[in-house]
Amino acid sequence: MTRRLTPAERLAAADKNTTLDTIVARTDDWDRFLVEQAIWHFGLACDEWSANDLRDVLPELSHGYLGAAINSLRTAGLIEHTGLMVPSTSGPTHGHRISVWRLSLKGLLIAQARRPRQAAA
Repeated sequence: MTRRLTPAERLAAADKNTTLDTIVARTDDWDRFLVEQAIWHFGLACDEWSANDLRDVLPELSHGYLGAAINSLRTAGLIEHTGLMVPSTSGPTHGHRISVWRLSLKGLLIAQARRPRQAAA
């Protein structure tokens, strides 16, 4: 049986969704494109990756967008949680634990389709 949320939990969830919506609304298409390309690249090149890996190759993004993009791709079923956690290397997070991800089968198929074709030798 599903537990009912308390009023405080409902307000926190609504505030979280509003915050994510605000972050995404402030982000331009170029930032979205860069994050998605980095995720497709890491998904094909590495079995597993985290936001730490992505931050190392991405320019400074609007605050919080990387997490919002990862959450969106997870919700769409394109990436999946591995069950592993690692400490964040981002200074403001003070090393809190972040998820390790991999492409889902659906995401792998999309990433492979987006891969540039190799020139014939």
